Amino acid sequence: MFCQKCGGQNPDNGKFCRSCGTDLGNVSSSLPTPQQPQQLLNHKGKPIHWESAITKIGTGLAFFAIAIALSFSKMGQNWWFWMLIPAFGSLGSGIAQYMQLRRAEKGPTAFVGSNTGNTISGSPNTALPPPQTEWASPESSYKTGDLVPPSVTENTTRHLEIDSEGRTMTLPKK
Repeated sequence: MFCQKCGGQNPDNGKFCRSCGTDLGNVSSSLPTPQQPQQLLNHKGKPIHWESAITKIGTGLAFFAIAIALSFSKMGQNWWFWMLIPAFGSLGSGIAQYMQLRRAEKGPTAFVGSNTGNTISGSPNTALPPPQTEWASPESSYKTGDLVPPSVTENTTRHLEIDSEGRTMTLPKK
């Protein structure tokens, strides 16, 4: 992992930069760990499997078939369309899980400059500025406090009277 401030190389589990001391906790917590594959979870926090995706698609198709059959029978002529709610809900959920599993099988998307050899076709984005390699030049003529404005409270007590022990007392009498 590289430091976002100075660019120094650090271990992946490091908390502070070895060069400048910057806190790397936010950087290391946002990086994915390549050792463990990411588990796909549904909205209830349960893992998604191929069986559950195919089961939901089948259930949705079954509800849809029952709704069509009820629309032609005398018994379900007035309420057959209510069977379309679980049909489309289950069918949509199953298709969404199927698409997630297919995308997870393909693996991560390759970007320009990656080591896989796959690149995104087209010209590079010229609207972006060039990458900054140097944050502060070493031959800068400024000192650390030169660009910092003075404090608002600096020298505010210089008009107070001082007693014999060196403590401030009150404003001088005019």
